[in-house]
Amino acid sequence: MSKGNIGVTSDNIFPVIKKFLYSDHEIFLRELISNAVDATQKLKTLASVGEVKGDLGDTRVRVIIDKNKKTLTVQDHGIGMTADEVDRYINQIAFSGAEEFLDKYKDKTEAIIGHFGLGFYSAFMVSDKVEIFSQSYQPDAKAVHWSCSGDPEYTMEDTIKAERGTDIVLHINSEFEQYLEDATIEKLLKKYCKFLPVEIAFGKKKEWKDGKEVELDEENIINDTNPAWTRKPADLTEEDYKKFYHELYPMQMDEPLFHIHLNVDYPFNLTGILYFPKIKTNLDIHRNKIQLYCNQVFVTDEVENIVPEYLTLLHGVIDSPDIPLNVSRSYLQSDNNVKKISGHITKKVADKLAEMYKTDKEDFEKKWDDIKLFIQFGMLSDEKFYERAIGFALLKNIEGKYATLEEYKAQIKDAQTDKDGNLIVLYTQDPDANYTYIERAKAKGYDILLMDGELDVHAMSQFEQKNEKLRFVRIDSDIIENLIKKEDTAKDTYSDEQKEGLRKAFEAILPADKKLNYYVSFEAAAADALPVFLTQNEFMRRMKEMSAHQQGMSFYGQMPDQYNLVLNTSHPQIQALFDQMTSEEVEEAVEKPKAADAQTSDSAPTSEAVQETVKKTVYTLSGEDEKLHQLLDIALLASGLLKGEALAKFVNRSVSLLA
Repeated sequence: MSKGNIGVTSDNIFPVIKKFLYSDHEIFLRELISNAVDATQKLKTLASVGEVKGDLGDTRVRVIIDKNKKTLTVQDHGIGMTADEVDRYINQIAFSGAEEFLDKYKDKTEAIIGHFGLGFYSAFMVSDKVEIFSQSYQPDAKAVHWSCSGDPEYTMEDTIKAERGTDIVLHINSEFEQYLEDATIEKLLKKYCKFLPVEIAFGKKKEWKDGKEVELDEENIINDTNPAWTRKPADLTEEDYKKFYHELYPMQMDEPLFHIHLNVDYPFNLTGILYFPKIKTNLDIHRNKIQLYCNQVFVTDEVENIVPEYLTLLHGVIDSPDIPLNVSRSYLQSDNNVKKISGHITKKVADKLAEMYKTDKEDFEKKWDDIKLFIQFGMLSDEKFYERAIGFALLKNIEGKYATLEEYKAQIKDAQTDKDGNLIVLYTQDPDANYTYIERAKAKGYDILLMDGELDVHAMSQFEQKNEKLRFVRIDSDIIENLIKKEDTAKDTYSDEQKEGLRKAFEAILPADKKLNYYVSFEAAAADALPVFLTQNEFMRRMKEMSAHQQGMSFYGQMPDQYNLVLNTSHPQIQALFDQMTSEEVEEAVEKPKAADAQTSDSAPTSEAVQETVKKTVYTLSGEDEKLHQLLDIALLASGLLKGEALAKFVNRSVSLLA
């Protein structure tokens, strides 16, 4: 027996390992099994070049729990270690045996996993004591037994071991006895090891028989050693891809829309399969569904540092040995390889979408509503993706017809260019709520887009920034004649006093709502337009909508909604109200206070008296209090703002007016 101290620079290395080096305790199992698989792959590599002769025999990795001894064992039948190798690879912390092996067999080591440094020492996070029993593949080599109790001191001695390979025996600390439970270990194995290239056995298979669960003789193999992404696309059917999708996401009921198979070996190594799920709403619930692997070892499903943020909406697998990991494999580091891989994935995704659009436009249009959110997110967050996607990003009108931006601009150019040369794109977010406005626009031969998506308002602003003299305006943001001005607006002949009187009359009956602000204005719209209607400023409304998804814009989100209550001075109903205000009594009610106002130095109270007199005169002389309410409610109803008690009053009033 020999004793010694592990070659470290500090006696406090084990507390560091236990508390700081690894962020998740459960990672110890992944690390130990990765080492076991690594040892097995090394053996196969040596056999392939003739350095190991004969049948390799059993090469399964086994995980064994002994609750009585409180041990967890990871057993392999791989290359094994001699005493000298244990001293080099175990006693000298951070000297990776795999690095040396990789250098020697660099042309034969596609499947080598173990070049992550301190993986073995993660065992001490959950153990009071760790033992190694190892028998090298080398002829005449003696088996070795190594033992350490979580401090730099170890013991090492010769032993007898019947089979080639290594057993790592963990004496589990009482604080971590959950790792002696079958259910806990099986869950971790399925999380980290379900696609490892060497069979991992854990216990026996079980089945229900005669109302109880019975154990079979067959070993329980928890992993698929040949997952879909490691195979050639030509060898896979569409059903194979769907089956693998549900293997990755067993709780996912929907089928993926389509997939992209990644397979690159230069200038970096990258394989994987990315699936496009249906993404209609809520960006957040779809994120972190891509699983990152390193030579089939699960690393993480938080891949923001390896792919652009918008690609985290996709599902699937990325596997690359060229992605740098920290010592615990828990956090990704950014470097040139990562950037190259990220750029390649972005290009592959864009190329796939462009190919789909080009080869089968009709089928692409059927999928558009389910992938629109992803494509918009990509265009908004990645300039290069925007440049690639602008050729297949679609707009949809209220009739359900699709076109790219350039195609749509050509379609509406003649009809929807205003007198100043601006191309006006009309849109609605709710065709039912905007029905009246839409019908007015359609009567003029205009087309209307449906822009009801989560990111549509951001997409419209981006299109405007990149296209001079292109404007998106919601159909209810003004009267149609003002939205696409073909000529200067007609003027009405009513006086400021008349307008002020009518404005005050309507302001007096506007609904009180802290979340809504109304401003009464006058427009000489068409005679067949509504007498009173609501419009909403495009800029302010759009800022409020964007504030829901963009930090730093909360100011807009807290502001009340702003509406213009437009009185159509060309409509007979509004003209009739003005006509009633031109009677001699009305003129007298307006002129007398004005004369008094001119004779006093304290004009403010008299000016208020003028306005109050005008407002009261409209009520008194018109005798049309119900008519004013009816006109206002029609405007509110047309914009979807008439609800509850106000709607009930409108219905009752409408019935009474029919009498």
